[in-house]
Amino acid sequence: MFSQIYYVIRSTADGRYLVAHPESNSETATPAGYLLMFSQDFEALSYLNTHGADVANRFAVESLPGSQLKNLLKRWGFAGVAVVRDPLLPTIEFFAQI
Repeated sequence: MFSQIYYVIRSTADGRYLVAHPESNSETATPAGYLLMFSQDFEALSYLNTHGADVANRFAVESLPGSQLKNLLKRWGFAGVAVVRDPLLPTIEFFAQI
């Protein structure tokens, strides 16, 4: 996981990352959520174009080395990562930070 490159979606307006909130109950939901990650840059672009075509121009796809992942999660206070396996459906696997 540390030697792999991941791709994340980030707002060009305020620099925030695109996150997922799997819990539907607002009382138990983690405020920062789970960082959405993709294994390829074209998967992140497909996700943006499929699920946010009207706002896609407000976001950029960035690469994230696996070696920087833990520090980024800690700095932003994310609960973990949400790895998108299929950007069109979408199929997402959630992994909590320990």
